[in-house]
Amino acid sequence: MKKQTGKIAHSFFERFLQNKCGKKRQEVSVGPEFGVDVSVIDLLNGQAMAMASDPLSLIPTLGLRESAYLSVHLVANDIATTGFPPMYGQFVLNLPSQFSQKDFQTYWDYIHQFCSESGIAITGGHTGFIEGQNSTIAGGGTLITLSEQNQLLTSKLAEPSDAILVTKGCAISSVAILAKSFPKTVKNKAGTEHYHNACESFYDISVLKDALTAKDGEKQNEVTAMHDVTEGGVLGAIYEMAIASDNGAIIYNDKLPIGETQSRICEVFSLSPPLCIGAGSMGITCKKEVAPKIITRLEENNIPCTEVGEITEKSNGIKLIEKGRASDLTYYEKDPYWEAFFKALKSGWK
Repeated sequence: MKKQTGKIAHSFFERFLQNKCGKKRQEVSVGPEFGVDVSVIDLLNGQAMAMASDPLSLIPTLGLRESAYLSVHLVANDIATTGFPPMYGQFVLNLPSQFSQKDFQTYWDYIHQFCSESGIAITGGHTGFIEGQNSTIAGGGTLITLSEQNQLLTSKLAEPSDAILVTKGCAISSVAILAKSFPKTVKNKAGTEHYHNACESFYDISVLKDALTAKDGEKQNEVTAMHDVTEGGVLGAIYEMAIASDNGAIIYNDKLPIGETQSRICEVFSLSPPLCIGAGSMGITCKKEVAPKIITRLEENNIPCTEVGEITEKSNGIKLIEKGRASDLTYYEKDPYWEAFFKALKSGWK
């Protein structure tokens, strides 16, 4: 059987999971869907609850602080796409049996710190130590937020003629983790300056500020949808937004924001920045006429933002414009980052 790495593909979801999600309840207004970051449950009195889950990280090559940061903020990024901050959290920890109490205290203290800073109350979960557990996945977390039903955004709400914005740049998380995991290689092949820049960019992985700044309060209707950039990169995220909202899209390849550090380090690992894991960047759709205002608002808060295309009618397809020529955007179900990471590991790169 062929090995699989990373998230399951859309085809896997359709084959094994779609329409097999337990009892159907009418109050579940948004359930599991391709390209949608959260589930939404309608509550009483016009309220709604959004939830998102993700694995928790415990990556020795990164360190305990960095692993805790990923654990909190990769889930928080999903909730951020609603335009609201996470409020409550449940954490399930399945830790290696050899994980010391000292290391656990350090790791959990950072989980507590990052949740406190983000306004998240930890409401429960499960903690255990398991013999033979050597994975960099230490369990899973679920974050929850509450709001009025008509205020929560999802990636399903993008509309034709909306502008597509991208915050920060491509491959932020991929490059940061590769630099921290293979420091000697990155220093030797990309240079010490780019190594340090990549390491510093690790704490740009959160998009909570991006989302809240773009939406700018509960009653603004300028932003129509947001989607967290993860596996598949910026191009994959835009593709997913188009599919989730039942639309098409036009993306201009030469407008995609790619930093020099990200470009250089991706080159070392034979990766294309717009196609690999890009946590730290947010895909945003908004009314075309307000795009400059939203870009300015983000940049005034030290968050770079670029207009890279627009949402179109579904019949137009999802197109990438390169050197004036349009082609169908290819969606890669397997993110190339994973192969690059494990290839470097097996090759003994340090």
